[in-house]
Amino acid sequence: MNFGFTDEQLALGATVRDVARAHCPPAALRSERRPAWKQLAELGFFGLLLPPEAGGLGLDLVDLLLALEEAGRACLPGPVVETAVAAPYLVPDTPGLASGAVCVSVLLPGQVYAPDADLADLLVVACAGGLRAAPRQSVRLTPRPGVDPCRPLFEVAFEEFAEVARPVGPALRRATVATAAQLVGVARELLAVTVGYARTRTQFGAAIGSFQAVKHQLADVAVAIDFAAPLVYRAALSVDGATGARDTSAAKAAAGEAAGLAARVALQVHGAIGYTEELDLRFWLARAWSLSAAYGTTAVHRARLRTAIVGGDLRRYP
Repeated sequence: MNFGFTDEQLALGATVRDVARAHCPPAALRSERRPAWKQLAELGFFGLLLPPEAGGLGLDLVDLLLALEEAGRACLPGPVVETAVAAPYLVPDTPGLASGAVCVSVLLPGQVYAPDADLADLLVVACAGGLRAAPRQSVRLTPRPGVDPCRPLFEVAFEEFAEVARPVGPALRRATVATAAQLVGVARELLAVTVGYARTRTQFGAAIGSFQAVKHQLADVAVAIDFAAPLVYRAALSVDGATGARDTSAAKAAAGEAAGLAARVALQVHGAIGYTEELDLRFWLARAWSLSAAYGTTAVHRARLRTAIVGGDLRRYP
């Protein structure tokens, strides 16, 4: 497949990168829950996938991939995927969604807890009877332990709700692919930071980046990222096609493995300081681990992919 991003898609990614750098620096991760959200909302970021009749631009998921990578690279807090990707498909008629005035958290099949539910104005939950939407004031939230301090998890309980007459499968696939795109961005940032550290940290009179063992580990991360990114792009293109489920699992498994490897190598190269409160690296380590588990772990998606391939699904194109 000859795949290339358009100028508009590249420009969107660059715009989100500039906004994140200006309004979501590492210092903001220590003091704010939703840095850069106001600025992204002003750009119309959260309404890009909404249909025009709902005030959005009606773009496709592939149009947002680079922007989602930049959100991952910036470790942008808040329910980004849930509000910008899942909500436009599940509850497109929600007032204020296009402008970013409404924040949405979702609890879809395969998930136990809802991420960033305390920030949400609306929660969409998959139950045995179908999808249900509940406003924040009618929901009881119980905090649950998680590895990512910038992506807290909550158990959700509610009595008042509205039925959502939308299929959950397409939304789940979209959220999974979008999360995989964020993982690629997290992995890219971890690699960049680790390479920079390896160039300046010295041992035995030489930069540790000059050691062959360190070079090999960093090269392995770069290869893993370059392998995962095209799978994510392919999944976004085929998300509604016959191979959508298979490609989604391939993308999430590869992106989760790339981010996990990037986190492990980053921690090995930095040493124990990587765990410390003082080093910003810990935010990206936690984000890699939390997003790898979101919407299906690597093991789950590898099992689904294996089942599809063994079952004869060898189609190469959507």
